[in-house]
Amino acid sequence: MAAPSDFINYIDANADKFIHRLADAVAIPSVSSEAARRPEVVRMAHWLNDQLKALGVETRLVDLGTHVMDGEELPLPPAVLGKIGDDKAKKTVLIYGHFDVQPANKSDGWDTDPFTLTVHPTNGQLIGRGSTDDKGPILGWLNVLQYHAEHKKPLPVNIKFCFEGMEESGSEGLDELVEREAKPGGWFDGVDCVCISDNYWLNTRTPALTYGLRGIAYFKATIAGPARDLHSGVYGRMIHEPMTDLVLLMSKLVDPQGNILVPGVEDMVPAPDDAERAIYHKLDYSIQDIEETAGAPITVSSDKVEVLMNRMRHPSLSLHGIEGAFYGPGGKTVIPAKVSGKFSIRLVPPQTPEAVEKLVEKYLKDEFAKLGSKNKFTLDPVHGGKPWLADFNHWNFDAAKKATKHIYQQDPDLTREGGSIPVTLTFAESLGVNVLLLPMGRGDDGAHSTNEKLDRSNFIQGSKLLGAYLYELGAVGK
Repeated sequence: MAAPSDFINYIDANADKFIHRLADAVAIPSVSSEAARRPEVVRMAHWLNDQLKALGVETRLVDLGTHVMDGEELPLPPAVLGKIGDDKAKKTVLIYGHFDVQPANKSDGWDTDPFTLTVHPTNGQLIGRGSTDDKGPILGWLNVLQYHAEHKKPLPVNIKFCFEGMEESGSEGLDELVEREAKPGGWFDGVDCVCISDNYWLNTRTPALTYGLRGIAYFKATIAGPARDLHSGVYGRMIHEPMTDLVLLMSKLVDPQGNILVPGVEDMVPAPDDAERAIYHKLDYSIQDIEETAGAPITVSSDKVEVLMNRMRHPSLSLHGIEGAFYGPGGKTVIPAKVSGKFSIRLVPPQTPEAVEKLVEKYLKDEFAKLGSKNKFTLDPVHGGKPWLADFNHWNFDAAKKATKHIYQQDPDLTREGGSIPVTLTFAESLGVNVLLLPMGRGDDGAHSTNEKLDRSNFIQGSKLLGAYLYELGAVGK
């Protein structure tokens, strides 16, 4: 059942109002990984809760307790649960999204204030932290609800919502909530399928449906030595320097071609057969697409299939930064007393964080021992999430395919995504239902980067897509 034309027209007619609401959401700096901004995440939860209630959704704010971050105990922002519709003859879909965002400051290299939504004067891009990840998609669902509320039209399906404020920090507390509410009588009881809009097209032209995500194992490796920072002119070559040890260790994790050097990690994953390689060959993607979004011709291979598999079905290891070392202008010549290197491994089936963590810990301890250093080494697995794969030959995906064809006049790419949304697998396992990723944004949105944006057309057409998907689900029936 296609979405009615008056719904499509309503989204177009109210585009400016929807963009204004997105600006209100972006203006709340809901950065979950910064203790000073944790109250803003809580404020964002209440803002979203009020928005849902105003559109006729029954809501509940769930206290998830506290957690320790960087040695400080902090309250977790509440999860926002919602539900609307209770027609036993209709399908019930669970919608997930997150309202926290990555850190952002103008000094990071933004052209505009990251927490002021800026509409680009020529191309209409909506620039601001959270515009595409994940506030824009969440508000896309609100846009759909607003049409039905204002026109007093029943939704084609029953909807349950689960919005969280800790996705960018490991989704602390959410797994337990999902497992608890999935039980008989819980908030998620009776859900038939799940839809998540928190990923992106492969490129800038072809809509996509995603049936797989990589998991993650995130680590913090710390080297500690002297009791305080020391002068390199006095102590250089007299002591074992923590920074030297750390750089040597991190250099042994991955090679310039992206091959993971930790023994056993790559061996966990079976090699692709010809049939699987053919899937990647068909995708509307090219080396040029990668170079344009990366901003430079720096791909590890000129083979499109190989590069796509490196993103979707192979694990990857990335080095993210060093904490405790000197950074800034000038020529400071200190020897840091304690430094920590942060890195992560993106996981694919059948890998698990627990299995990979054991391999990494053994390997780095062995490599540190070879250095003959008197410093102390510790490894902290910060957080992890399992990878996920879904059956794309399912009515949930069929509904999304039809909706995409209706709105964009083309069939979507079927993709596995390189990023991680750990709760995806939790939904699949706890609820025992099909989970679909239905992206709104484009491949060049720069979700975790400076100048994050969501194209105006993707926000408006994407809102239509989300509504059209609900109508196609409604046509499936119980």
